[in-house]
Amino acid sequence: MSSWILLRGLTRESRHWGPLPELLRAATDADDVLALDLPGNGAYAGLRAPLDVADMVGFARLAALQSGVPGPYRLLAMSLGGMVATSWAQRHPKDIERIVLINTSMRPFSGARERLRPEAWPDLLRVALNWRRSDEAESLIHSLTCSNRRNFADDLTAWRAIRESAPVSRMNALRQLFAAAQFNAGSTVPSCPVLILSSENDHLVNPVCSAQLASAWHARHLQHQWAGHDLPHDDPAWVCESASAWLANPSDHARSTTAE
Repeated sequence: MSSWILLRGLTRESRHWGPLPELLRAATDADDVLALDLPGNGAYAGLRAPLDVADMVGFARLAALQSGVPGPYRLLAMSLGGMVATSWAQRHPKDIERIVLINTSMRPFSGARERLRPEAWPDLLRVALNWRRSDEAESLIHSLTCSNRRNFADDLTAWRAIRESAPVSRMNALRQLFAAAQFNAGSTVPSCPVLILSSENDHLVNPVCSAQLASAWHARHLQHQWAGHDLPHDDPAWVCESASAWLANPSDHARSTTAE
């Protein structure tokens, strides 16, 4: 049995994965692919987001148990979700078979100005000021996180519908941001295999964060040449193909490459 659990990032939820879950199922011949929402997002938008990543881990573990999806799990997670995946693997190593981290960052491997690029701060402020205006907020988020804009109109329609059906409060967004800023992975390297994926064209998080994390953990690192921060949106097929190839070559895990 092989079970994937997917964890999204700041203020995003399971529906933002788009076609990736089914592509991942097909590419890796998985028995189960479970996209979990973190507290304050998606199905749990009405809950207060924890201020500590460790509490998000506890919530995700309980949700996974209640789902009936059998472990040990393969985790595929991006951004804040990557911090949750890392903490989960550190705290409960028997739960986790392996992890794929996408455009994540964490102390002590990266500094504040690498983890959140200063040039992104004005756009983030505009998102905060337009938080209750679905079109404006989602358009800004798309511009900040996506390089693939071929289906922008369709994306905006879908993302606006998600926001309006399960709105994330501004307070929960701030609480998640605080939890992400405070998270420190410490010196404990996950005992399971780790694949790190990053985007060269990430305008939100400096891709050096992924490179530094991969170096510290001696983990396999692949970098996409043109995708933005939301790599699963920009090129979900590449993400799934990369995960599949890594699963097929478990010993090939310490080399960094760049993909077009």
